[in-house]
Amino acid sequence: MKVAAVVLLVYVHTAGLLWDVPRLDILNESIRAVYFHVPMWFGMILLYCLSVYYAVRYLRNPLEEYDIRSVEFAHVGTAFGILGLLTGMLWARYTWGAYWHGDPKQTGSAISLLVYLAYFVLRASLENQEQRGRLSAVYNLFAFAAMIPLIWIIPRLQSSLHPGSGGNPGFRAYDEDMDASMRRVFYPAVIAWFLVGYWISTLRIKIRKLQLIHINS
Repeated sequence: MKVAAVVLLVYVHTAGLLWDVPRLDILNESIRAVYFHVPMWFGMILLYCLSVYYAVRYLRNPLEEYDIRSVEFAHVGTAFGILGLLTGMLWARYTWGAYWHGDPKQTGSAISLLVYLAYFVLRASLENQEQRGRLSAVYNLFAFAAMIPLIWIIPRLQSSLHPGSGGNPGFRAYDEDMDASMRRVFYPAVIAWFLVGYWISTLRIKIRKLQLIHINS
């Protein structure tokens, strides 16, 4: 997985910067940001899904292994979300004229990340491992459930410049603007960023386990 992630990232960065892109009004060269901004959000959502999966498993069978996996996938997913928000702001600067436009998609994404940051605050405030695991697992389910309307539903009901919002087409807006050469970079980028996130998460999980062994020894 590590090798596949590295190979795909090298390919994505090289091809994404060197291959030609469609010349669209306003977007121009900034359309290359789709290779980074969108895949990071895909990676965030997939990592959050894994975090919720292990949260549910912990609630059914409170093994510390599940709690560790849940929190570490959430850690890396949140990091990807922050990177996605920052790359989106940079892209907005060149297409909308400002880093922060108050767009419903931007606002909903920021709120979702704040909700997940509160998840880590909650964990840090509890000392009992079992209580921390159960409460944070329940909160994890709430945070994921809150993210869906904040990112996918509410922005579509309001006027927005962002694709997939305010009645604009969602993922198809990107797909229709991409030619064949862009698709050959974009889809591997989605896979690459998820693999990188998964790999980083597994490293963090191993470190947490070693720390527990050291503490208990």
